[in-house]
Amino acid sequence: MPATCRDIIDIIEAAAPPCMAEKWDNTGLQLGHPDKQVKKVMVAIDLLEEVAREAVEKQVDMIVTHHPFILKPVKSIREDHFTGKVASMLIRNGISLYCAHTNLDIAPGGINDMLAEKLELGDTRVLAETVKEYYNKIVVYVPAGHEDRVRDAMADAGAGWIGNYSHCTFQTQGTGTFKPADGTNPYIGTRGILEKVEEYRLETIVPREITSRVIDAVKDVHPYEEVAYDIFRLENRREGFGLGRIGVLDKEMSLKEFAGRVKELLGLEYVTVSGDLNKAISKVALCGGSGGSLIQQAVARGADVYVTGDIKYHQAHQALSLDMAIVDAGHYGTEKFSADILMGYIIQGARNKGKDIEVIKSCINVDPFIAL
Repeated sequence: MPATCRDIIDIIEAAAPPCMAEKWDNTGLQLGHPDKQVKKVMVAIDLLEEVAREAVEKQVDMIVTHHPFILKPVKSIREDHFTGKVASMLIRNGISLYCAHTNLDIAPGGINDMLAEKLELGDTRVLAETVKEYYNKIVVYVPAGHEDRVRDAMADAGAGWIGNYSHCTFQTQGTGTFKPADGTNPYIGTRGILEKVEEYRLETIVPREITSRVIDAVKDVHPYEEVAYDIFRLENRREGFGLGRIGVLDKEMSLKEFAGRVKELLGLEYVTVSGDLNKAISKVALCGGSGGSLIQQAVARGADVYVTGDIKYHQAHQALSLDMAIVDAGHYGTEKFSADILMGYIIQGARNKGKDIEVIKSCINVDPFIAL
């Protein structure tokens, strides 16, 4: 079954909802039409001119990046400037562009969780909570034999997540009744005759801001012409979503040993370290990308070391004054696997939806630094 740009967006946003993004961020569809047919998707960390040319050469229909191509307001589209040149290239070749930025950092299973996993941390928790949203409960009535299909559709759209568990629902069996009126085309039953059907009450929770998307997903797969459902507003608060992570090592080691471990586990040529190299390290805070603003949170949570990228001179001195060791593994070094995460989302989501698309990863090295 062919896919559209909107299908790809729905897949990504089910895993990394845009409501999780920081207020200053600019995530989402940045170029193209949501209804454009997509046969080939390319994922990348950044949209450089070389990446755009690669997409044109490989006849890509859609590019998905981590970092936004357009972050601040654009005042002109001049083709002798970078933004206008790249945007014009994509528009002329019918290539759509979507980005998932801080929502991918924050989302469960996103960049920060992946970074914590790569550093082999245990008992991992959110470092700085940023998302304080609430849930709705959705109840859908489904004829027997269709409950699994409806459940999967709800889960794929972002409902039924509790912590790192997906497809969390509860179902009870009962009898549904209805009488089809004139002008109806019932899936079950006859016009003018009361019908009694074995049905399941299927209920789950959903973040309030994506409730309508989940209902649309249910309607797409539900066999009934008119779908019966209820929405209940809950006071349950979504906890544990935010920037950075904090966890513990399997064994204590020196800062020097830990820095070497970071280098090895992330496959880096070098890292920059601030602090006493003999300091004992057991509790680790981290934030992928540029995380200097979270030094105070790392201190408050009792971390021995903070792993991030783009630490500035004065931030390093601030950390030293607070007895916080720093391992700067670079912006690229802490986020270079973002394209793999996005690729995994799209491939799995397309398979679940029965969409026939090809997904490739950009071959361009976007790391601007060279180790000498």
